[in-house]
Amino acid sequence: MSSVAVLTPESFVEHRDGLKDQEIIGCVHEDEADIPTYLEAFPPLPEKGAPGEEAAPAWGATIRPIKASVITRVFHVPLEEPRYKDNSQFGEGEEAKVCLDIMQRTEAHIELSLAKDQGLSIMVTGKVDSVMKARKEIVARLQTQASTAVAIPKEHHRFVIGKNGEKLQELELKTGTKIGVPRPDDPSADIRIAGTKEGIEKARHEILLISAEQDKRAVERLPLEKAFHPFISGPHNRLVQELSQETGARISVPPASLPKDEIVVTGEKEAVALALARIRAIYDDKKRKTTTISAEVKKSQHKYIVGPKGNTLQEILEATGVSVEMPPPDSGSETIILRGEPDKLGSALTQVYSKAKSVTVMDVTAPAWLHRFIIGKKGQNIGRITQQLPRVHIEFTDGEERINLEGPTEEVRQAQAQIREIIRDLLVRMDYTEIIVDQRFHRHLIGKNGTNINRIKEQYKVSVRIPQDSERSSLVRIEGDPKGVQLARRELIEMVQRMENERTKDLVVERKFHRTIIGQKGEKIKEVRDKFPEVIINFPDPAQESNVVQLRGPKSEVEKCTKFLQRMIADLMENSFTLSVPIFKQFHKNIIGKGGANIKKIREQTSTKIDLPTENSDSEMIVITGKKGHCEAARDRILAIQRELANITETEVAIPAKLHNSLIGSKGCLVRAVMEECGGVRIRFPSEGSTSDRVTIRGPAGEVEKAKKQLLRLAAEKSTTSRPIWRPSPSTTSS
Repeated sequence: MSSVAVLTPESFVEHRDGLKDQEIIGCVHEDEADIPTYLEAFPPLPEKGAPGEEAAPAWGATIRPIKASVITRVFHVPLEEPRYKDNSQFGEGEEAKVCLDIMQRTEAHIELSLAKDQGLSIMVTGKVDSVMKARKEIVARLQTQASTAVAIPKEHHRFVIGKNGEKLQELELKTGTKIGVPRPDDPSADIRIAGTKEGIEKARHEILLISAEQDKRAVERLPLEKAFHPFISGPHNRLVQELSQETGARISVPPASLPKDEIVVTGEKEAVALALARIRAIYDDKKRKTTTISAEVKKSQHKYIVGPKGNTLQEILEATGVSVEMPPPDSGSETIILRGEPDKLGSALTQVYSKAKSVTVMDVTAPAWLHRFIIGKKGQNIGRITQQLPRVHIEFTDGEERINLEGPTEEVRQAQAQIREIIRDLLVRMDYTEIIVDQRFHRHLIGKNGTNINRIKEQYKVSVRIPQDSERSSLVRIEGDPKGVQLARRELIEMVQRMENERTKDLVVERKFHRTIIGQKGEKIKEVRDKFPEVIINFPDPAQESNVVQLRGPKSEVEKCTKFLQRMIADLMENSFTLSVPIFKQFHKNIIGKGGANIKKIREQTSTKIDLPTENSDSEMIVITGKKGHCEAARDRILAIQRELANITETEVAIPAKLHNSLIGSKGCLVRAVMEECGGVRIRFPSEGSTSDRVTIRGPAGEVEKAKKQLLRLAAEKSTTSRPIWRPSPSTTSS
């Protein structure tokens, strides 16, 4: 999106001279123009008129300045007013977090910087609404807050609030304050204002103007040069307060931070007239009697002339009657203008220079790596100095080999001597070294939960700084006792060399073997680790469902461990052949033998694992696990026992397929009854959908024959009746 910016000659001069509020809008001031209509911005070209007809104004003569959609506003937080005082980590502390949060909430772009007076310079860019909202939040969250009350007639409150509260919101955004208007049922006429000193002054001035406009009494606006306002207000605003009390009129002088020159006077006509006369008299007198001189003072010393919340300027005005005009904090100008009567300018200038030199700035040279040791654990060393010398400001700058001291000359010298003594002591008993370590090894140097690096720190009494991954740095720094530094350096280098010679290998092992390799309570894997102590063996978490076992260690040891585990896995795979053998349930006890003698003998002779179903199970399957040949041998041994115990035979009987379902019965009840009666023979019908009429019967020869007769009888009955009826065989009945 592009926009056209128009800068008027007047506003250009004001910007150039630094007299305008620090606002870069790319167009005229917000108060000077509204957004023009299309016809106003692009009027039609004049048509050719009749001879003698007055010519239309040239095209573009009535063009109104177009307001840009994006503005940039710069404002300043004085040194004594920031909420977060610690600038030692400027751009990384709470200030940065607050600004990031505000940017996300308002969609405005914010940049912070330290001004030359060590205050905070803030630049906000974005759409007008976004910038105003961001400015309000920044002032509320980054600048110390104060509060005051302004009393105006109760009937004027609604004009401060405006329709649907719009005026109040606009006022809060414009001044960066929080304004509390009493409820209608509250008898109080005081409007509470909370915010910065500068914001409170602006809000108070605007509220008084709103009240004055609604006041039925006289309202007069007196435009006077801004430079003479301090003489009308007087030191600490005492003169204007006295004028107001003496005349009975309300006098509103715009604060120094507000670029307005109108003084508004309201009240009874006589009171207003009297106040105006007094104000004009003061102005005319000062205009006639005063002159100006300028002085060059280092920008860094300006804050000492201004003093906390401008109190020093007020003290000079009170003592000498001279007004001191300071250049804007973010201006590069070092020129200070003194305005007053000629015979008073000398003493005022002396005070200005005295205040400027009342504070000394000195440097102490110290290696940057030593700074945190100079500060001490939790700031103990510096804390002792600042407690003894509270007016000294000590500032450390990252990456710079100097420490800045600022404060009264004698106290700064004392602090400088103490810091130099700390530095001398540290240089005698401290040393540092740096080693280059590939970033991929950093986490291994640190160890799990910091075990490796904490051990080295404790053992050698050193500090080891390993850069974070986000820094993309390979520089590891060791600081502390000279001997400890060298020992820690040697150990870290040895660790790195081992890691450089390390190899990581992934071994694919079926998950079903993991528990077998690990063993009960980890006994088997402990044996492997004891055999290869330099190799780290990592099994995947059961929840990962991974088959990869990772080996890490010296290349040769990893290879040996890999071959060892591969042989172990091959043995497991060879011994994991499984064979299921169906054995009649009534023969399971005989196969087990007395006290398990039979099954134990088979296991030992065939080197297999043999699992039998529990007594309560309906299963007839005996599961044999081991090498294939061994499993088959065990199976043959078990089947031989079964053959010895019973003459097992198998026969087929032809029964029409259409009768099969009827013979099986509901849920197999009919065929189960036949199998139970005939000594547990196994009867197998063709699968569902098959057209085969062959039914297989397997079991002891006598029982197979009995089951065959039963099935044929039931089939015959089915052929003649609608439902086969099972009857016990004569032998069963007689028994």
